[in-house]
Amino acid sequence: MRVGFVGLGRMGAHMARNLAGAGHELTLWNRSAHKAHALGVEIGCAVAATPRALSDSADVVVTMLADDPSSEAVHGGTDGLFAGAARLFVEMGTMSPGHIARLVADAPTGARVIDAPVSGATQAAADAQLLIMAGCTPEEATPLAPLFDALGRKTLCLGSAGSGAVMKLAVNSLIHGLNQTLAEAMSLAQAAGIAPDAAFDVIEASAAAAPMLSYRRPLYLDEAAHEVTFTVALARKDMEVTAELAEALGTAMPQGLITLDTLRQAEAQGYGARDMAAILTYMRKEIS
Repeated sequence: MRVGFVGLGRMGAHMARNLAGAGHELTLWNRSAHKAHALGVEIGCAVAATPRALSDSADVVVTMLADDPSSEAVHGGTDGLFAGAARLFVEMGTMSPGHIARLVADAPTGARVIDAPVSGATQAAADAQLLIMAGCTPEEATPLAPLFDALGRKTLCLGSAGSGAVMKLAVNSLIHGLNQTLAEAMSLAQAAGIAPDAAFDVIEASAAAAPMLSYRRPLYLDEAAHEVTFTVALARKDMEVTAELAEALGTAMPQGLITLDTLRQAEAQGYGARDMAAILTYMRKEIS
């Protein structure tokens, strides 16, 4: 399959490698062109000069972008993806449902936009073990099965455009809430004189254990010594979009608003570019 891939950040670069490894004919585009050229040399694939040129070269375009504005900029305009020849677009970044609705409305005649955000950290992306939440029916997802199978361990179809985006925000609200409560629990244990690794051993063995805690354990115990996988700034963005959605739907999210407030405070104190595990450091140093 001829695949255009846009967005070569921490997740996207791994995903592009897996698509190339599965034998798809890949073309890349990235706002920072040097990343696209370097990855193109590494995996032996083409690099487009513009999003439109990428769309012209592809049967399906996959975008893995950070937020609504970056996605809007890439899809629209005379050099945007929608100006090219592709007629199937898959947005796999964490977007607002409203943005997905706008993409669907603005898509060229005969084109389809499917939101298919993913759950899983950078290692899951590298290992093709992502969970894919597709805003479409199983029948609509069938042509994309070769792509989804190359990227993830499971695809769940949620029925309609935008439903994948909603579910991704719901999942991330749980993840960011867990990140916050873990930071509080670990700070409490340390204040009582319990060593961090011993406290983490107990949490991992308890009813509160979650897969996220185990694969992120090194970051929680020594965040500064490890590569960033998901920043505080991105977590704040996620929770802002989730809070806006909850307000629009009339759904109460009191714990989510507290998590959002903490993320905002941490970002204001210079933690924005650090891994979200740095909330543990923030809880200890800034407000303890």
